[in-house]
Amino acid sequence: MHQRAADLLEWYDTHARALPWRVPPGAGVRADVYRVWLSEVMLQQTTVAAVKGYFERFTARWPTVEALAHARDEDVMGEWAGLGYYARARNLLKCARVVTQCGGFPQTREGLMALPGIGPYTAAAIAAIAFDAPEVVVDGNVERVMARLYAVRAPLPGAKAELIEKAALTTPKTRPGDYAQAVMDLGATLCTPKAPACGICPWRGICEARALGIAASLPARSPKQAKPVRRGVAYVGRRADGAWLLERRPGKGLLGGMLGWPGAPWGEVAQEAPPVTADWRDIGAEARHTFTHFHLRLAIKVADLPMESVPNAALFLPKSEFRPSDLPTVMRKVFDLAQGAFDDGY
Repeated sequence: MHQRAADLLEWYDTHARALPWRVPPGAGVRADVYRVWLSEVMLQQTTVAAVKGYFERFTARWPTVEALAHARDEDVMGEWAGLGYYARARNLLKCARVVTQCGGFPQTREGLMALPGIGPYTAAAIAAIAFDAPEVVVDGNVERVMARLYAVRAPLPGAKAELIEKAALTTPKTRPGDYAQAVMDLGATLCTPKAPACGICPWRGICEARALGIAASLPARSPKQAKPVRRGVAYVGRRADGAWLLERRPGKGLLGGMLGWPGAPWGEVAQEAPPVTADWRDIGAEARHTFTHFHLRLAIKVADLPMESVPNAALFLPKSEFRPSDLPTVMRKVFDLAQGAFDDGY
């Protein structure tokens, strides 16, 4: 084993983070591939702190991939609400059903990449952590560690390929799963974006950026383009019996398959599109949310709806079945602002 890998694994054996999906080093057993896969999907573009609670609720409700495969779509989407990037939840279900039909997860990176929602990084991570395959696993933490270890000054995202090549230099054939998690932990706990703790890093003696005094400035990043702003109107209607007027968004696209408040497509200008004829009142506040590629501003209109209301392409959800926590984050923001506009609140 390369000495660099040996030094890092020695550090990891003492300082590994305790995470609900992880088998601690020295436990003598392999990690459960279902839990590894589920955690990796949840962690895509999401923090460990945000994921822990969701992971524990998911695994309590669906403890195996077979249990998840037989879950109702709306139940899974409801549990996912708040994690964002809802295409992940749709692919999660698709993948669980394919894996169940096939009798289990494939054990190779190539086989894993053939499953819905699993790309090169996720496939490498699952293969290494669950099956101890010597795959090169590079997430954002690993990119940062490698940029500093080898003083790679080229900015991201253009430098990704070079950083993967650097990561391959130290990936060992022995304990590759522990090594992959060790580099992630190093980036998350010591080699942090700001004020890296170089003095206690197991690689402090060989880190080229530390020797040059430029560790904190790496990795460099290309300037980000300003995000455009899209606008829309969210219509929050409540029927006389307490039922709420909601719509299920199309299966593809943002918030696909999720319940939300009716409205026209979002654009440069907010379009009026009441889902039913009523006395809609503007509450004078807007819900603001940022997606990956744009900022969203939603004006909010509310109305008390008569029992005989017949909506277009929307549905009434009985009060007993309505859980604000099942709404995606932007729609929950709308509800939080709108509920006070009704005489008796929620």
